[in-house]
Amino acid sequence: MTGAGRVGVIVVAAGSGSRLGASVPKAFVPLAGVPLLGHALRGVLSCAPVSEVVVVAPAAHRGDAEVLADGVCRELGSSLPVTVVVGGAERGDSVAAGLAVLGEAVEIVLVHDAARCLTPVAVFDRVVTAVAGGAAAVVPGTLVVDTVKQVDADGFVVATPDRSALRAVQTPQGFRREVLERAHAGGSAATDDA
Repeated sequence: MTGAGRVGVIVVAAGSGSRLGASVPKAFVPLAGVPLLGHALRGVLSCAPVSEVVVVAPAAHRGDAEVLADGVCRELGSSLPVTVVVGGAERGDSVAAGLAVLGEAVEIVLVHDAARCLTPVAVFDRVVTAVAGGAAAVVPGTLVVDTVKQVDADGFVVATPDRSALRAVQTPQGFRREVLERAHAGGSAATDDA
């Protein structure tokens, strides 16, 4: 993929996993004997245009993330630099921590959730291609097939949104670096970077 500029990936792995009900942060919950973060790194490190990876992990699991990243790099024969940093209290804080350590030459930033560990490499490639092609930001999504209800504070249904206008947003989400940095400088709290 030529002309993409340097691509950095921030893998957000600092979530507590409280909704999952696990005893460890969700990035460290095993799937087929391998933590979700390990599966996610396999996909990220297999994406040809990626030149740098930052994993944002909980403070108590930073060492675990470093060992896991080293193991996946050895397994894949990858020499890509993988840096592990400690995440913040909120997702935005964690992404900002990742942005702060990306090399200055990185022009395109992908933000990927470790919990979305089975994302096909082709999705990464399409997001990079779209940003390299001029898009300021790219957010992959899928059609919503389930019926969704809007409820009030008491849990009573007040509306049924038209599914054709809805998308389930996924990661990696791709950005021109300066666009993501400006968004984070604005300081809005959000559940993702879209």
